Amino acid sequence: MSLSVSSPARGITTVTLDSPERRNALSADLLGALAEALDDLGKDAGTRAVLLTHTGTTFCSGADLKAPPDPRDFVRLLRQIVALPKPVVARVSGHVRAGGLGLLGACDTAVAGPDASFAFTEVHIGVAPAVISLPLLPRLDPSAASRYCLTGERFDAAEAARIGLVTAYATDVDAALAPMLDGFRAAAPGALAETKKLLTARVLDAFDDQSDALMALSARLFGSAEAREGMTAFLERRERPWVL
Repeated sequence: MSLSVSSPARGITTVTLDSPERRNALSADLLGALAEALDDLGKDAGTRAVLLTHTGTTFCSGADLKAPPDPRDFVRLLRQIVALPKPVVARVSGHVRAGGLGLLGACDTAVAGPDASFAFTEVHIGVAPAVISLPLLPRLDPSAASRYCLTGERFDAAEAARIGLVTAYATDVDAALAPMLDGFRAAAPGALAETKKLLTARVLDAFDDQSDALMALSARLFGSAEAREGMTAFLERRERPWVL
């Protein structure tokens, strides 16, 4: 099973990425299951907010390089999270890489713990953080975005909070999440939905204006000779030829 969905607990429904053996990589199956679950929860009167979490040591490693998903499906999923009429909160206690950062950035709030780490690894395998830039760039400190997107450096949860990638860093993730979740429980559902619309309007405009161009860029880069070599080297656990 690639995904599990709990029953609502006082209005909070937990959706768990559950492919730890694949580091919760974004396969077509996982994208489809997550999109279907979110569609159902968006209509569920018993769900006030969605808590997105994971099994294993990795929240999400990005695209499944053995079978990359269609970029159009990934963009639709990111937009679906942003446009969902209920808050989506990420609970991160593991590693997040590449496209997984897009999934994280599409959430409304996120709390990460001491075992979390982050990296925009796209440039290391010959591609670019194209479609994930839509939800991420409005959140990130510009100088930090330049540094980490261009270098692919790994950084920790405290730095992720400092640059705006996550809402908070906490040694006890659940304790930090508790007041947020209680806040959603105390909010009127209609007011919560309308407030989210106000907060996400510009991001949704960017999706509508830029998605086609960024999907084309992503497709071109994933089909390039550099990317083929970079992904092959990654899967074979060897150094890429351009590393100095």
